[in-house]
Amino acid sequence: MPVSRIKVVFLTPTELKFDGTILREPEFGALVKRARDRVAGLIRLYQPCEYADCVDYRGIGERANRVRMTASHFEMHQIERRSARTGQRHGLGGFTGEAEFEGDLAEFLPWLEALWWTGVGRLTVWGNGMAQVKAA
Repeated sequence: MPVSRIKVVFLTPTELKFDGTILREPEFGALVKRARDRVAGLIRLYQPCEYADCVDYRGIGERANRVRMTASHFEMHQIERRSARTGQRHGLGGFTGEAEFEGDLAEFLPWLEALWWTGVGRLTVWGNGMAQVKAA
């Protein structure tokens, strides 16, 4: 079923890196590529399944780069945790907020809907990168 507009809401601080740069807001291509890689990695880790080997990784990335952001509102958060064992401080920050995207989106929905369970970006094991897809 065709989908041409969505809103992605980032519920917990999210830190995405793309081409060696930390993004202050998600570019759609970067978001989909990180979501795709996270889900495919989990499939490879937990399923004796060839599905992850059948994914057109390059094609998904190229098509995702054609989707454009039409509206956004983000806030940056600087959060740290201190390890009780080592005393080291670890940054847990990132952006929260929402973005609306427009384009041919149907093929990307399963990857983005998985973010509710898997998270995306750095430090998902600490609860970062949780996102929800909504109709725009």
